Amino acid sequence: MKTNIFYFTSLFILAATTAFAQNITEKFNVKGSCSMCETRIETAAKSVTGVSAADWDQKTALLVVTFDKSKTNIHKIQTAIAAVGHDTPMHKAKNEVYDKLPACCKYDRTDSKKGSSENHDH
Repeated sequence: MKTNIFYFTSLFILAATTAFAQNITEKFNVKGSCSMCETRIETAAKSVTGVSAADWDQKTALLVVTFDKSKTNIHKIQTAIAAVGHDTPMHKAKNEVYDKLPACCKYDRTDSKKGSSENHDH
């Protein structure tokens, strides 16, 4: 009986460790201006399969995102954010999408490539 409990406990610990080992946290800048931007950015990031948490800070423009690296990557997350109108280090929002943002959500794009045809910057 003690052996069964030991094996069950060991198996549970191993499974839990393996599950949590896949999660990583990354930080990167995302252009935005207001609380509406915060909601849009965080929602876009969380819509990517494998993302478990996303928190964008309006003052620093820094997004902290936690995700399962076996299910997604930074490229996919930044693509989703750019698709809703916010520039990231890897991907720039298309002009058509950016132009549809509310006035309070417009941010300075002077240091960004504006809506490149490929929607990203290498």
